[in-house]
Amino acid sequence: MTLTRRSLFDLDWPTWMNQMAPFERTDAWMDLLNEAAIRVEEFEMEKNYVIRAEVPGIDPEKDVELSVAGGVLRLMVHRQKESHGSDARHYRSEFRYGSFTRLVALPVGASEEDVKAKYDDGILEVRIPLNGSQAHERRIPISKH
Repeated sequence: MTLTRRSLFDLDWPTWMNQMAPFERTDAWMDLLNEAAIRVEEFEMEKNYVIRAEVPGIDPEKDVELSVAGGVLRLMVHRQKESHGSDARHYRSEFRYGSFTRLVALPVGASEEDVKAKYDDGILEVRIPLNGSQAHERRIPISKH
């Protein structure tokens, strides 16, 4: 008997998909792809929670919806496919088109008031004031049946 080392890349697509238990549902894959389509940086600076999103090639006034509610920032971006003239040959594109949504959980103390956003050179920057309130740890009792 010989042992053959296999990797996930050696498996056929359905088998590989079945081994990826958390991603068995198609909508879970779509959620993952949506998040990958809008990459973000998050950090605290000068009493603000700053979120920077990489969204090049859009018009922020008409292609972006930005909202905050319930401690979550919702960023929705719509990218239109550019049309190429009929003389284009050997066309290939890795650009992503359509609507993409990214949800970012805000830290405790983030104020949903006075949120500011600006767009410059393909980067959308959102500044959310931190009012200084901290989360208090509370131990939750667990009952045994």
